[in-house]
Amino acid sequence: MPDTLRRLKTDLSACRHCEEVGILPRARPVFQLPENPVVGLFGQAPGNLAHQKGMPFMDPSGVRLRAWMGLNEEEFYEGGRLAIVPMAFCFPGYDGKSKTGKGGDLPPPKVCAEKWRARAMDLILPRLKVILLVGGYAQRWHLGDKMKKTLTETVAQWPRRFKEAADGSPLYLPLPHPSWRNTAWLKRNPWFEEEVVPRLQNSIRAVW
Repeated sequence: MPDTLRRLKTDLSACRHCEEVGILPRARPVFQLPENPVVGLFGQAPGNLAHQKGMPFMDPSGVRLRAWMGLNEEEFYEGGRLAIVPMAFCFPGYDGKSKTGKGGDLPPPKVCAEKWRARAMDLILPRLKVILLVGGYAQRWHLGDKMKKTLTETVAQWPRRFKEAADGSPLYLPLPHPSWRNTAWLKRNPWFEEEVVPRLQNSIRAVW
């Protein structure tokens, strides 16, 4: 495991494929792969701040996400228990659909998951007890036809997820993206922070 993991991390860090073929102006893979993970955090792609700092979720979204998980920064980054593997490892850029010219982040390039995801998942997925799926791209990859038509419907399946985990299976828990853009969604769906978040925190603590 250590040698295989080391090779994967080295290869991932060195990947510049999307920059070389012109998909991205600059490739800088951002991920976290400790030797003994028990929690997997699978999202879309690093944002611009995470890209600049070279640390996943080192931005306001990460502050909210860590609060949901019940982890502080030291635990999140240095605890050695959390793997962070996005669907694309580099910041994809902005879509430009706003007055500022930035807008939201572009979708993760498909080639990244095609190139790296199976290799990463083969290595870490069997070791994980809690698997958090942040946003539609990760949910679609991991849940397949179990994903519902909308984010709300998918996240609302949380009772079934916890029941399956109680039977000994890993907890696969879909989450909304913690971005400020989803603040309105959280207000419309208070059950998420009132009911799901406490259960999530307890599940993480139980395996940490």
